[in-house]
Amino acid sequence: MLFLNMRIIPKENITMNILVVDDEQTILTGVEEYLKEYGYNVFTAGNGVEAINIFNDIEINLIVLDLMMPEKNGYEVLEEIRTQSNIPVIILSAMEDEISQLKGFDLEADDYVTKPFSLPLLAKRVNALLKRHYGNHEIWKYREAVVDFTSYKAVYANVEVDVKPKEIDVLKFLLKHSNQVMSREQILDYVWNNSDDVPYDRVIDVYIKNLRKKLELDCIVTVKNVGYKLQL
Repeated sequence: MLFLNMRIIPKENITMNILVVDDEQTILTGVEEYLKEYGYNVFTAGNGVEAINIFNDIEINLIVLDLMMPEKNGYEVLEEIRTQSNIPVIILSAMEDEISQLKGFDLEADDYVTKPFSLPLLAKRVNALLKRHYGNHEIWKYREAVVDFTSYKAVYANVEVDVKPKEIDVLKFLLKHSNQVMSREQILDYVWNNSDDVPYDRVIDVYIKNLRKKLELDCIVTVKNVGYKLQL
């Protein structure tokens, strides 16, 4: 069910982390700047060793990977990544012969793009892979805040915010009943789903306070002696 001002969108349109690996600085810079225009966080590495270090330190959602690099080539990087993750990997290489491409796919690359290449087409391939791999999510946007009700994650000004699952449930209930005043008891019933372990109703005040502070949600209005309303 879709609520007011909430829509199903591909998860790739949320801030996601992309790692671009290439020993050619012009390509590295060009791909980085172009993908950033789509709202992605882009990390770059000039060789395979650096790529593995970044991959181990940061939650990466997709990799654009060159093959011919010093220290550790792209095949070795891909092989190591596949021992611990199935994230999408696009090989980007000047090696256009069939044997090189088959080896890449044998190592479970998701796509293979040969140089020279089109930045718009590369971006389309990135978008398609992210959508296919991560699927669609229920997303609500309000000014600088983005809340993903499917993965229970929230972002403010492109920075992930620590929002508790129950806080997200409270927001979802208010969004479902936008512009209606909801009592604390109604919110508790929804969030705890008639559980025997329902807390004191003033916990809702704490959750509302946190939502306002963490995500700058001034659209949540207090109605004295009654409850709260998400005013849109």
